[in-house]
Amino acid sequence: MGGMEFWIAACLAAMLVGLSKGGLPVVGMLAVPVLALAVPPVAAAGLLLPVYVASDAIGLYAYRGAFDKRILAILAPASVLGVGLGWLTAAAVPDRLVTGIVGAIGTAFALSLLVGRRPEGAGGPARVGPGVFWGAVTGYTSFVSHAGVPPYQVYVLPLGLEKTVFAGTTTVFFAFVNAVKLVPYWALGQLSAETLRHAAILSVPAMAAVLAGVRLVRVLPERLFFRLVTWALLAVSLKHLWDAGFGA
Repeated sequence: MGGMEFWIAACLAAMLVGLSKGGLPVVGMLAVPVLALAVPPVAAAGLLLPVYVASDAIGLYAYRGAFDKRILAILAPASVLGVGLGWLTAAAVPDRLVTGIVGAIGTAFALSLLVGRRPEGAGGPARVGPGVFWGAVTGYTSFVSHAGVPPYQVYVLPLGLEKTVFAGTTTVFFAFVNAVKLVPYWALGQLSAETLRHAAILSVPAMAAVLAGVRLVRVLPERLFFRLVTWALLAVSLKHLWDAGFGA
């Protein structure tokens, strides 16, 4: 790591991470694929985790107080179970299988929203049973490929949150998940001294992008915001399906 190609891809990936922490969560799922153009996917995931964590700090400050406590109380403990399962099965489950599952879930859900079918229970209170399931799936997919957004959105989007509360809840939840992931990532050897040095540099453009993301969330009309989030979810999910079926 260190050539021009690497730094171009890494800076772009870092900015995508920052935008996701600013309230545009699906954008962050593009970060690992972008960085994987220059380094192996496993190395890309390890390098970006500290960037996620550093960006979380600004995101947490920007959305302080703007989150749903019930949703977090349901999802956070379940996500720990998912991260733990990801740690235990890291060497046994093919990345392509996880990628395909994430893509299938996201594609089906995004299409259901875009064709106008209102999800069952839309706008109602967050339910514990589905939350535990989707929280665990989110923790698992986030651990193995930083791809926790589709299963998370399957649970949260139908709840009808106001856009700022949606962005804030997403930021707080994934800040928690990323902090939990630090221990197993370190134990698996993904956080070397070189990785941390590169991550420290990449945190600068990432933090700047957090502020840009916060600004975009605040100025976009709410209906347009969720429409863009849904289309982005579909695009990224289709990319996952393609990678699962035809990726190298």
